[in-house]
Amino acid sequence: MSEFVMLEVRDSVGIIHLQRPKMNALNAQMQREIGAIAVEISGRTDINAVVIYGGERVFAAGADVKEMADMTYQDAIQFSIALESFFTAVANIAQPTIAAITGFALGGGCELALACDFRVCADNAKLGQPEILLGLIPGAGGSQRLPRLIGPAKAKDLIFSGRFVDAQEALNIGLVDVVVPNEQVLDRSLEWARQLAKGPRIAMQAAKRAIDLGLDVDLNTGIEIERQAFAGLFATDDARIGMQSFVENGAGKATFTGR
Repeated sequence: MSEFVMLEVRDSVGIIHLQRPKMNALNAQMQREIGAIAVEISGRTDINAVVIYGGERVFAAGADVKEMADMTYQDAIQFSIALESFFTAVANIAQPTIAAITGFALGGGCELALACDFRVCADNAKLGQPEILLGLIPGAGGSQRLPRLIGPAKAKDLIFSGRFVDAQEALNIGLVDVVVPNEQVLDRSLEWARQLAKGPRIAMQAAKRAIDLGLDVDLNTGIEIERQAFAGLFATDDARIGMQSFVENGAGKATFTGR
């Protein structure tokens, strides 16, 4: 039973609710709970898309600094291994994921958003990697996922300075994908997720896997990953349904079964 994280399922969309008062600081227990839910979701066939939501006031303010303040080097090694495992579990969720960002997404909170496929952001939100102000660097993928998303120069600016960016700058540099009024963040995220959830489940997951794996290999290896995934989808009912629907009715009219 999770104390700080709740999974809700609506219309084939899994909503991961972050609910640790007051700012969703990501302490070790909350990290474990999110990681466990991430692993669970990947194995479920009733969830075709995922939204991570921290509530109307805040997405996640980062790691719990009070928890880290007295750590020794040996403590930090174990903590960082667990931290990496938790964020990797989120990044490896098989289904498409959307971070619904309100308020602050800072440090680990920003890294949690970076581990998602897409980011919907409130117009008054603030994002950043302020670890440098603590004499640290991002420890949950920020130094790796951020430059892959927005480029190394912009990532270095944010990480070296520790400054916060507002929603408009985040949109301009490609850190977020959509900006809406705060009260519309969850609805817009769910609307997007429901559209994704209507797609062919196995093909959607194969596309995500091919893209993510391909980013870390040379082009020829990436193309081979794609080729194998493409060929494998001919074993699915959805591929048969999709192609038959296209021949008979034109594009975009298939109703997929997820098999």
